[in-house]
Amino acid sequence: MSRPSKSGTSEMATITSTGQITLPTAFRAALGVDCGSQVALELDGAQVILTRPSAEPESDPAIAQFLRLLEADIRSGTRVTELPTELAESMLSALALPTENTLDIEGEVSI
Repeated sequence: MSRPSKSGTSEMATITSTGQITLPTAFRAALGVDCGSQVALELDGAQVILTRPSAEPESDPAIAQFLRLLEADIRSGTRVTELPTELAESMLSALALPTENTLDIEGEVSI
């Protein structure tokens, strides 16, 4: 039986003797997964985060780890906050400026 929680929907599942659980219908529907689909599990303290893997997983391990940290920070809301209004407005106004991305890069570039 589904019940609301502070983060969305909450349900109970029983672990079988082989360590399996049945993912409730509401969760399968929300993730867009079905029999044979894969899901990603992440342990965050005492919480298990269940997500549908992206179609193209990040191939760079450093980027993948950064994205996981960023996602965890966004979920917790402790370190990632909204942009200052002046910065957000400046960024939005810059979107209207013309860009030229067909020019060759001159000089040495170090990444």
